[in-house]
Amino acid sequence: MTQISTVISAPKLYLLTNDDEFALLYRKLEAALATGFIALLQIRRKQILALSDGEPRLYEEARQIVELAKAYNVPVVINDNIKLAAKLGVGVHLGQQDGEVTDAKHELQSNQVIGRTCHGKIELVEEAKNEGVSYAAMGAIFISNTKPNANVISRQQLIDGCQQNIAICVIGGLTAENVTELAGLPITYVAVVGDIMDLPVDQIAARCKQWQQAFSQWKTPA
Repeated sequence: MTQISTVISAPKLYLLTNDDEFALLYRKLEAALATGFIALLQIRRKQILALSDGEPRLYEEARQIVELAKAYNVPVVINDNIKLAAKLGVGVHLGQQDGEVTDAKHELQSNQVIGRTCHGKIELVEEAKNEGVSYAAMGAIFISNTKPNANVISRQQLIDGCQQNIAICVIGGLTAENVTELAGLPITYVAVVGDIMDLPVDQIAARCKQWQQAFSQWKTPA
């Protein structure tokens, strides 16, 4: 097994929205952001976007979420929508079929985050690096309730991605318990949806703290 050398920093928690009714979603986000443990927030509301009035509703929701995140100094990215990201002055995450990095760079401010889905393919990670994105997302790491049909990547694929000299985000089925299986890998972000957002509001803060405790035990491999 290929070893990763040098001192490894703990990753940061990257929270994605779910499809809760907006008032509930907002309360959950506020509970999570107030912990100070969230480093990056992605607005992903595909069920809303699918409605006949989805575009204006998504804009209004996103506007409120961006204002909330600003209050806690947490940067925001919009899923797959460069125009909306530009309108709101935030970053964007792009799937492989959901827009070009060059367009995002043209539309967004230079300090905004641009993420790219790379699955388990090293050539896509290398391409993302060459295009100058902020991070490359790899996964699914485990079977995910959010995307149950996503292919789970191997540990070696993830290790190979971590050796490409670009910030790596892992996503897919991650929990505060199983994330420790990745300890020692130089991962920048751990993206989470269900393990936090599917909980009741009054359990969100405690779960974020459990994530922080898991990261505090990050270590280099033997």
